[in-house]
Amino acid sequence: MKYTVRKLFLSYEKEEKWINSMAIKGMALTNMSAGKYVFEKCTPGEYVYRIELLNYRTTHPESIAYINFIEETGVEHIASIMRWVYLRKKTSEGAFDLYSDLDCKIKYFQRIHAFYYSLMLLEFLIGVANLIIGIVNINNDGVVNGILGNINLYCSAFLFTLTLLIYLLTKPIRKKIKTLKKENMIRE
Repeated sequence: MKYTVRKLFLSYEKEEKWINSMAIKGMALTNMSAGKYVFEKCTPGEYVYRIELLNYRTTHPESIAYINFIEETGVEHIASIMRWVYLRKKTSEGAFDLYSDLDCKIKYFQRIHAFYYSLMLLEFLIGVANLIIGIVNINNDGVVNGILGNINLYCSAFLFTLTLLIYLLTKPIRKKIKTLKKENMIRE
């Protein structure tokens, strides 16, 4: 029997934790797409899930080779969204850590931060463009001409808010990178 849950996450770590809590309860993720999670009954705790951001889209030859490689180790590729992949492994087959050494973990979190940073920069630049278009549509009396000028000003406010939200959401990632770098320096 399939069980579908619609849920939106802003943090991939919280999403991964939730998926693993569902697995502990005996619900195995079998498919995922844009906020729609499909589960099937399983033995409680049968699987451990990981979500990973790849360097390239999943259709890129390097990503395909990487997914094939990890599948050879007993990991199942469940679903993909752009560069994000959803993976699982049976708990009976041992620990499921994608990155075992600190340097790899640092590079991974830097990749996630760069992904969000580029998204944040794009939102900011589009917001600036909308603001400029909105300002150009203001007449000498300080009134916006036409509905498009208003739409541009509202869009710029929304995009600047989104930029700030992304910045705030990436704070834990920046903190984690800093902590891992300190830990790496101590070990060296």
